[in-house]
This record gives sequence, structure tokens and C-alpha cells, in this order.
Amino acid sequence: MTPTSPEDRALRPNGRSGADRGARAVGAVVGSAVGDALGAPFEFGPPGAYSSRFPDGTGEMCGGGGWDPGEATDDTQMAVLVAESLLEAGGLDLPDVFARFRRWAAAKPKDIGLQTEDVLTSGESWDLAAAKHFRINSRAAGNGSLMRATTSAVGFARAGRTATMDAARRIAALTHGDPAAWEGTAVFHDLVRVALEGGDPLASVDEALAAVHAGHRARWAEVLRPDWHPDDATEFNGAVWPCLGTAVWALRTTGSFEEALAAAVDVGGDTDTVAAVTGGLAGAVYGIEAVPERWTRPLHVPLPGYGGRVLRLADLVSLAGRLDGIAGIGHQKNYT
Repeated sequence: MTPTSPEDRALRPNGRSGADRGARAVGAVVGSAVGDALGAPFEFGPPGAYSSRFPDGTGEMCGGGGWDPGEATDDTQMAVLVAESLLEAGGLDLPDVFARFRRWAAAKPKDIGLQTEDVLTSGESWDLAAAKHFRINSRAAGNGSLMRATTSAVGFARAGRTATMDAARRIAALTHGDPAAWEGTAVFHDLVRVALEGGDPLASVDEALAAVHAGHRARWAEVLRPDWHPDDATEFNGAVWPCLGTAVWALRTTGSFEEALAAAVDVGGDTDTVAAVTGGLAGAVYGIEAVPERWTRPLHVPLPGYGGRVLRLADLVSLAGRLDGIAGIGHQKNYT
């Protein structure tokens, strides 16, 4: 795969299709789930495994590593729980989100992050569990809050930069006590907001960074700089910094949704989450029409703890449309 140069991107309006807002919202939610399922079989594999398996660049939902073709992981499962809480509670109800997470974790999902599992099974209350975990372990900057953020990013986008970034921090803090994870999730929320409005998220990185807490701004600016490459990462991409950095790099150096996902998975490591974050951002840029049917057709999202429910494409499309339609969600009475 040949990366797209900045000059090539300049030949197209912001490097995107003419998708309307609704198509971009659906593209974000479905795109994140697609990235999750596409990357899952390659998780913890070496760099280049995707292009080695699909040398012509036309990847398939292949399954493997315990995952069926098209099966989404905990990334999308948790994103669905966030979305359904926002819709059913009429806004951000943090105890409700946490209770849904806890019910899901108790059902022993096929995959769950170690930190997330520790927090959700600790028996602590929603407002203390993650903070206590962080005090004990001193490290909690995994990408687990970022992986599930696309649905909330769509839901809060119409509320504006300040409200969407604040919501991201609050939801992230339910399972991740390290403010670095909060700030990365907040940046992602704002980049999705810009894309849904038809803007170029790559051109708005500096504006998002200006809203990051001053103590974390320099670290985030490093991984989001225009010449950053995944090889520059100082941590495994299960950490929040290289995860988001790789997603932005994949969008910046490619010219289509498919290319962005292929680039993200080919980095190796935590491929399902890196591709889920990339898919959410790229889907918001290119819209649902850019997501191949060969990827959406087998897509399915099991929801442990919820009566054997399995969401499919139509369910995710409906969810995205409802999330995008709840203007002003950031001002609901149960936001705090």
C-alpha cells in the first residue's frame, strides 16, 4: 500500500467524499465496529501481518484468534452500552453507564481489558472504582476508554467542543483513573465532532490540543504531530497515546476508508482497538458509503449479559441515527 501524500490529499476537498452529516455519523459508528472486527484476528501479531495475508490490499473479515469472521469485540460491545445508556437515560447518566458495564463484565465476555475488568469487578461504587485502582497501581493510561468512544463522540458532537470533550473525560474516568486517558478520549471526541460537521479533523488537531489540560498537552502534541509515525511510539499501542496517534497517522497518510483501516491493522499489536479508533475517525470523514459491504455484511456484535442479544448492521445504523439526532444532549439535567 502506498501512503497518500499531502499533495494528493490536497487534490480532494479535505480528502473526503461528499457524504452528508447523517452518512458520516453512521460511517463513524459502523466504521468503528468494522475496524474492531477486522483487526481482532490480528491482535498481538507482528507488523505487516495484514498485508502479508492480503497482499492485494483487499482484506476480508477473516476471523481467527477465537473470533468468528465479522465478530466485534469488547471495544464495540462497550460502545453500544454507552450509546444505549445515552439514548435511554436521555443524556449522560454516569451511574447508569457504569451499571451497564458492570452487568456486561459479570457475564464473562470473550475479551475484556485487565484494567477494565479490575475496575468493574472491584465492588467499588461508580465514582470511586477507577480512582482507587489508579491510586493503587499508579498506571491507568490504557486505550480502553478510547476504544469505546465513537458512539459518545457522535452523541455529543452537536453540543460543541467544550461539552463533548468534557463528556469524554467523564465517561473515560468510569474505568480509567489516569487523566492522560481522559484527555486522549477528549481529543478523539473533538476530532469526530469536526469531521461530522464536514470539517477536516487533521486541520483541527491544534485547536483540540489547545483544550487539553496543560499538564498533558505536550505529550499529546508529540504523538499527534504531522510527521509522527507509529515507529516513534515509546509505548505499546495498548496505551492511549500511540493508539490515537496511530489512528490519526493512518487517516493522514492514506486516501480512503479501506486504506486507513489496512494501515492501522498492519501496524500490529493491539490491532482491534487501533482499528476501531481509526474506523470511527475515518468513518466520520468518509461516510458510510465508503465502508465496503464485504465488511459490513458479516458484522455482528454479541452483547454478553443482555439476553443473548446480537446487533447487526441495521441495529448500528439505527443507533447512529438516533445518537446524531439528540441535539443538545450535553445540557441534559442528568449530565453531571
